[in-house]
Amino acid sequence: MTMPEYDSADHPPQPNEGDERSGDTAWTVERIRALGLVTDIATAARIFGLSRAAAYDLAKRDQLPITVLRFGTRYRIPVAAILQALHLPVDDEQPPDPLPPSAT
Repeated sequence: MTMPEYDSADHPPQPNEGDERSGDTAWTVERIRALGLVTDIATAARIFGLSRAAAYDLAKRDQLPITVLRFGTRYRIPVAAILQALHLPVDDEQPPDPLPPSAT
C-alpha cells in the first residue's frame, strides 16, 4: 500500500504537540480550533484516536466519517467537520443578546 506524500513543511506546529510524550493527549475545543481552517489527516487521526495508517486507509476508501479534501496525493480535513463529528460547536461566538424591550 502506497501512502500519500508527507511533507513536514505541510504540517505546521500544532499547539502542545509534544504533549503526546508526556501523556497529556486531551484535545480540547480550543486546541482543535487553534488548528485553523484545515488540518492534515495525521492530526485528525490523533484527535479521533486512530493510527495515521488507519486514517489514511479509511480516507482512501472514502470511509472516514468526516469530510476529506483531496489535493492530488494530499488529504486535508476541515476543522469544522471535526468539531461537527464530535458534536461540538463549530464557532466560538456566543448568540447575540436579546434586544431590550422598547421603552414605548
